[in-house]
Amino acid sequence: MQANYQILRSSAGFRIGFARLPESECAAVSIHIPAGSRDDPSGQAGLAHFVEHMIFKGTKKRDARQISIETEDVGASLNACTSEDQTVYDARGDASTLPLLVDILCDMVWHSTFPEDEIPLERDVIAEEIVMYQESPSDHISDLVSKALWSPHPLGESVSGSLESIKRIDRKALQSFAKRHHFREDVVISVAGPFEEVEVLQLFEKHLPPSSPVIESTVYQAGNTPRKPEIEGRDTQQVQLALAYSCFGHHDPRRHALRLLAMILGEGASSRLFQELREDRGLCYQVSCDVSLFEDTGALEIHAGLDPASRDEALACIYAQLADLSNKGPSEAELARAKRLTASSSRAAMESTAAHAEWVGECLIQHDRVIRPDEALALIDQVTANEVREIAAFVFQPNNEALAEIRPA
Repeated sequence: MQANYQILRSSAGFRIGFARLPESECAAVSIHIPAGSRDDPSGQAGLAHFVEHMIFKGTKKRDARQISIETEDVGASLNACTSEDQTVYDARGDASTLPLLVDILCDMVWHSTFPEDEIPLERDVIAEEIVMYQESPSDHISDLVSKALWSPHPLGESVSGSLESIKRIDRKALQSFAKRHHFREDVVISVAGPFEEVEVLQLFEKHLPPSSPVIESTVYQAGNTPRKPEIEGRDTQQVQLALAYSCFGHHDPRRHALRLLAMILGEGASSRLFQELREDRGLCYQVSCDVSLFEDTGALEIHAGLDPASRDEALACIYAQLADLSNKGPSEAELARAKRLTASSSRAAMESTAAHAEWVGECLIQHDRVIRPDEALALIDQVTANEVREIAAFVFQPNNEALAEIRPA
């Protein structure tokens, strides 16, 4: 689906990333708040995530039930998610619903009342969410390896917080976080659909509040002390193993080589770890590799679910592959396949209106401009095998490693 990308500027100062899709029959709207769990105050881990939940609980114009009914009466949907460095609120529906979606989404984000009687109820809901993830080893291992890699920086805390930290979050804290971050002039709005530029601007002009100055997040600085492994014993018959390596942020031009490295190492059935650990040796059912990039740092993570008896052999195989990629790099055939897989998955992901809204929003948040998908793919296509080798040698250093395990007690 071809889009014409534009950056609009509202009179309130907010940037609006607009993806015009003349052939689309749908509307997608997102509001990207450039603050997430890394901006949670000390002792209040989970505050950004708690705010995200409470945004749906009512405004001066609508209570929680009205927000849901008005949205679904026209066949539309609302959603939100909180990550380490941002919170995104989005709405999806038919193109004709755009005025209503803009009205509801802006009302929620900038006029939420944080009803006092809803806070303990939502605290219980979040507590159940925390327990659900803790009781799933394949989910909880992500929190453990983040703690091993980033702690004591807030990046090392769970996005949802803990059962103890959410008890310390009250209405004043919720309101303070929203007032501090939801009105920042670096908040980004994204819109995609078959609309005109003037139409989009006019819709938002009626709903946007005045913006306030940008607030910088706490910068991550790596320490010199070795990272302590996070080991958790529980009643389980499988080992969940995670390795994490810190790297650069999303501005670094080497990010394209890093993503290809992750693809070659552990994304897909043709990847080295899948073939070595699962297909050739039968050591695991699941193994994966992924990259997370933030403003000032990032991480490459490897996850595997293993039989306890296979743990040492699997770890030795993983280290052997890391060493081989660091010393020799990938073959030309591996690199070409990784590029084709990356291009194919990227093009498939951009087949929806919502994907274009997400793309322009993420580009503005991370790069202050809209990078065309074909431009990004061209940069990936230029990556050489030696550049992938250099990234592997740079990242896979023993003193740069964090390890987490959930294993039988």
